[in-house]
Amino acid sequence: MSARTLAILLGVLVLAGAVVVTQGAAMPLPGDHSGFEPDQPVFYSHQLHAGELQIPCLYCHYAAERGPRAGIPPEELCMNCHKFVSAPLADVRAEDAAAKAEKREPRKVVSPEIRKLYEALALDDKAQPVPGGVRKPVAWVRVHDLPDFVFFDHRSHVTAGVACETCHGPVQSMSRMRQQENLTMGWCVNCHRQMNATGLPDGRPAAASTDCTACHY
Repeated sequence: MSARTLAILLGVLVLAGAVVVTQGAAMPLPGDHSGFEPDQPVFYSHQLHAGELQIPCLYCHYAAERGPRAGIPPEELCMNCHKFVSAPLADVRAEDAAAKAEKREPRKVVSPEIRKLYEALALDDKAQPVPGGVRKPVAWVRVHDLPDFVFFDHRSHVTAGVACETCHGPVQSMSRMRQQENLTMGWCVNCHRQMNATGLPDGRPAAASTDCTACHY
């Protein structure tokens, strides 16, 4: 056996041993970011919006129906509601009660988190443009971030009737967004195999590819 062959075999054994140790210690494999739950520059609760208010995922992430990326909703979309809803109801009622007691008109209440949205759009507390104001989009921290060598098309999955929760978990219960699944290649391939065996959620037969070129160009 040549020295080169011996070196290759030793390398393979070391790598295999590392994988066994990693799995035995319940440590995540490289690229597994499940559980990632970063702080965001603006506190946004999916539990409130998707859960309590039952706002459909595709209202905010409308790009998921049209292309590969779901995208982050622009601040202008948030303003469809938050031009009028600027603070929790309890705070608004407290201001109304104070105004009544003081015999004055109630002031518009803007919560600290909504104010961050206004500031990003260079708006004042009345949701009016600030003269000379400069817009600064919110620098959201991306939670689900696949490697650059992986292609994932949201459109094909949405069209197939795959629920957002299949990949993203129970978003409607998350006060802070986190990555639920590991989104590894094995996880995705097993899902495709399962769909091919049982059919799509609406009962249609599935033809989910397990070919390498479907996700890796």
